[in-house]
Amino acid sequence: MVIRSTVPAPPAAALRAGTGEPVLLLHPYSLSHHVWRDVAADLASTYDVYAPTLPGHWGGPPLHARDVDITHLTDGVERLLDEAGWDTCHVVGNSLGGWLAFELARRGRARSVTGIAPAGGWASPSLAQLAIGGRFLAAYPGIVALTPRATRDVVLRRTFLQRAFMRTLSYDASAVAPTDVDRLVESVVGCRGYLPLLWSVLRNGAAVRLDGVHCPAHLVLCDEDTLIPPRRYSALFLDQLHDARVTRLPGVGHVPMLENPQLVATTIRAFLTTVIT
Repeated sequence: MVIRSTVPAPPAAALRAGTGEPVLLLHPYSLSHHVWRDVAADLASTYDVYAPTLPGHWGGPPLHARDVDITHLTDGVERLLDEAGWDTCHVVGNSLGGWLAFELARRGRARSVTGIAPAGGWASPSLAQLAIGGRFLAAYPGIVALTPRATRDVVLRRTFLQRAFMRTLSYDASAVAPTDVDRLVESVVGCRGYLPLLWSVLRNGAAVRLDGVHCPAHLVLCDEDTLIPPRRYSALFLDQLHDARVTRLPGVGHVPMLENPQLVATTIRAFLTTVIT
């Protein structure tokens, strides 16, 4: 079986803008590159910014269900880098994108790596790992219910439903534009890798690996992240990335680009200016 989106009108497969040092932006699990729109617009004044949609996600390259795991997703991102003509780049990733960013660093494709609320920071197997999987599995029936267009339209029209949908991603759901909520709903519904990736992580006992990360590293933790709370899921990164820069973002949830893109862009810039000479 090949995973393809059946949601109407998928977006372009990637966002590319600007000139300068290459900066790759990787989005979270089940979303798409649109979450980087405002951050990319800011960074593009200085850098060559590339924000692709991951394989198996809404608008991204198709991916076989059997290949939806961290290794094959990283392979897919490497193919995108090859197509872009980038041997190495500065990699920034949020959540799943952060996990993949560290995988790319291990493979020697990163000049620097920034993980924003990165996933994978659990022992494997562990109750913490199962807790994350359980949260996404519990959300899946609601995602399926959003598939009919009329139902999605109701969600997008009702502020209280928007906030219920957004509460796992954002601390202040009212700070997220309605058009962005629309994109988020479409992305999650259209992510045909949703269950295969969950199953892969639980079946294979996957956790982030940080051995071999020799480039400058930046760990960004979101103080109001309730999906992957930093107090529970950051210890592995803090223990193993001894020389990493650590930044804490106040007042934002798991996907901070949605609530405060200026804060995220400024945070990325502040680190890049220390590693680009």
